[in-house]
Amino acid sequence: MTETYPDHPNLQGNYAPLRMECDLNDLIVEGEIPKELYGSYYRNGPDPQFPPMGGAYHWFAGDGMIHAFHFENGKVSYRNRWVRTSRWKQERKAGKSLVNIFNPMEPDPLWNPEGENGTANTNILFHAGKLLALEEGHPPFEIDPFSLESIGSWNYDGNLKSPMTAHPKIDPLTGEMIGFGYSAGGFGSKKMSYFVIDTNGNMKTYEEFDAPFSSMVHDFMVTSKHVIFPIFPLTIDIERAMKGEPPITWEPDKGSHIGVMPREGAVEDIKWITDAACFFFHPMNAYSEGNKIIADVMQFEEAPGFPHADGSTPDPKKAEARLNRWEINLSSNSGNINKNYLDDDIGEFPRMDERFSMLNYRHGYYACSIGNHPPGISFNAIAHRDHQTGTKEFFVLNKQDAVEEPLFVPSSKEAEEGKGFLISLAFRGTENRSDLLIFDADNVASGPIATAKLPHRVPHGFHGNWRQGE
Repeated sequence: MTETYPDHPNLQGNYAPLRMECDLNDLIVEGEIPKELYGSYYRNGPDPQFPPMGGAYHWFAGDGMIHAFHFENGKVSYRNRWVRTSRWKQERKAGKSLVNIFNPMEPDPLWNPEGENGTANTNILFHAGKLLALEEGHPPFEIDPFSLESIGSWNYDGNLKSPMTAHPKIDPLTGEMIGFGYSAGGFGSKKMSYFVIDTNGNMKTYEEFDAPFSSMVHDFMVTSKHVIFPIFPLTIDIERAMKGEPPITWEPDKGSHIGVMPREGAVEDIKWITDAACFFFHPMNAYSEGNKIIADVMQFEEAPGFPHADGSTPDPKKAEARLNRWEINLSSNSGNINKNYLDDDIGEFPRMDERFSMLNYRHGYYACSIGNHPPGISFNAIAHRDHQTGTKEFFVLNKQDAVEEPLFVPSSKEAEEGKGFLISLAFRGTENRSDLLIFDADNVASGPIATAKLPHRVPHGFHGNWRQGE
C-alpha cells in the first residue's frame, strides 16, 4: 500500500485502523474474572483496510471488524477478524478503496455493485443460532461464533427484502426478533420495512410502509404493546448524491415524525405524531404504561457528524446527547410528547438488563463524559442510573483514557434485575493499548473487579453483545 491515510480526526488516535488480525489465548488478568461469566463478548466497529477513496472519510464508513472475548473458568481469550463482505474482498483484491462514500454515484471502474456490499460494521448479535454482523444499509452478515470466519449475507431464505437495522429488538418473553429497515425501495426512498423473526429464525411477518420522508433511521423502540418508528429530519436525498453533494444532511424544518403501531396491528395502523426537530441514535429502553409510552433516549438537539442541508455550520453544543425521558400520550387524537432531561451529563451508548427490555425497568447504564477530558476522547466514564431512586453513580477513568459502550450480563438467568456484571473496553491513552473491564453492576463506582489486558489497542467502535455459553 503506497497511499497514506488522510489527516482526519476519525483516522487518528484510537480512531485509527488497527489493520491487524490475531489470536491471543489466556489474557493477563488483574483481579478475578467471575466464574459466572461463561460465554463470548463480541464487539463490532469500523476498521478501514485502505485509505478512503477521494480522501474524505466518515467514522460510519469503515470495514467491519469483530473483536471477540471468550470467557471460561475465569480465563479470557481474544480473537479479531475483518468481516469479509463482497466489498471487503473486492477492495482487498484491488489493493485500494473502490467507493467514495461522499459520492457513491461515481465508484472506481473496478467496482462490482452486486453482492453483499455493505460494511457490516455497526452491531453484532446472536439469535436463532446465528451470529449476525449488522449495519443498517444491507441485510445481516453471518459470522462463525467461534472462529469468526465470514459465512455470508443472510436474508432469511429470501424473505427479508430490505436492508435491516443494526438494532433489532429481541423480546425477552417470546424470543422473537423485531426489526425494520429504511430505504427499503432503494437508497433515498421513503419506503420502510417492518418484520418479526421467530425463535427458529423464520420470517413470521414482513410488511412495508411509507415514512413521511426519506430519513436515516438508526434505531427504534419496542414495548410489550407498541412499535415506535422515529423519523427525524436527517434526510437522504439521491439527487444531492448525484450532484456530488452530501447524500445525508440535517433539515430541521421538516420536524420529527414519530410513528406508533400496535404490536397486534399492522403497518396500516401506524399513527404519526409530529414534534419539533431533535435526534437520537439510541434509546435505553421503552415501555407501555396505560395510555402512555415511556421512552428513555439519548437525545441530541441536532444530528451529530452530518452537515446542514442549507450549508450552515452545525452547532457542536447541539450535537451532544443527554438522557431524556419521553412520555408519549396516546389518549388524544393528535398525540403529544412530553420530554424531560434526566440529568445534564453528556453521554451515549445506553444499555440495560435486556431481560427487562420492553418492560418497566429500574437500571440503566451508559458511557458519559465527566469533567475535563482531552479532545477526541468522547467518553471517560461509565454511568449507572437507578430510575427507581433517581440516583446515579460513576466510575471515571484516568486522564487520557476512554471507555466504550457498557454491556450488562446477568449473573444468572434467574437473577433479579441489575444483579450481574458490566463489561466495557477501555483505551489506555498513555500506553496506546486497550483493556477489557469487568464491573460488579451493583457497585460501578468502586471500579472494575477484573481487568483483562490486551497488548494492542481496539479502535473506538460502536456496539457489542453477549452470547451465553452452552
